[in-house]
Amino acid sequence: MPSSDSSIHLRARGLHQTYVLGVERLKVLQGVDLDVVRGEVVFLRGASGAGKSTLLYILAGLEHPKKGTVEFEGEQLFALSGDKQARLRNKRMGFVFQSYFLLPELTALENVLLPAMLGGSRSEKKARDLLDRVGLSGRLDHLPSQLSGGEQQRVAIARALVNDPGILFADEPTGNLDAATGAGIIDLLLGLARQDGRTFVAVTHDPALAALGDRQLYLDGGHLQG
Repeated sequence: MPSSDSSIHLRARGLHQTYVLGVERLKVLQGVDLDVVRGEVVFLRGASGAGKSTLLYILAGLEHPKKGTVEFEGEQLFALSGDKQARLRNKRMGFVFQSYFLLPELTALENVLLPAMLGGSRSEKKARDLLDRVGLSGRLDHLPSQLSGGEQQRVAIARALVNDPGILFADEPTGNLDAATGAGIIDLLLGLARQDGRTFVAVTHDPALAALGDRQLYLDGGHLQG
């Protein structure tokens, strides 16, 4: 049933995830519960291999849990068909990953436009405005190979926002960047999220970065700790 609490943007209950590696069964998540309030900035921390990215991908519907539920904006995510999940992710979620995943044959502007086109629209003005917001108004026609790592991640951020999603997911968004460039990317992401009142859920290994959020949670032994 949909939640009666409209302030909850994302709700997970009883999430379990297990991977089979040869004869070994690796229990990554063991009954994770999580509520994320609309407009909240939440960082997920944990040791390498603790399952932070697994949890993020399940919350975003990119991976199915072995057991448990995710309710997103009042809808049971895993009760939807594959097509409906894909449309929901395209229209109502944004994603920024450690790798930029830009199409090498497309310009910065074309890469940003891609999710809008897949969703049936082509708001070139919106894409241009976003590239201006991330400081790349002079790089619209450049291919990814002509951009630095930090610039490519800025394009990826603009692409994540082109459909104006209510929630932004980020998985180690500074992992491929040097410290100074990474700090600039985080300032940009947090600024954009807070300016627009957007919910932001991100994975990081950096405690200093996690301290910038409204809340940081630590994944250990398959359990989430506040």
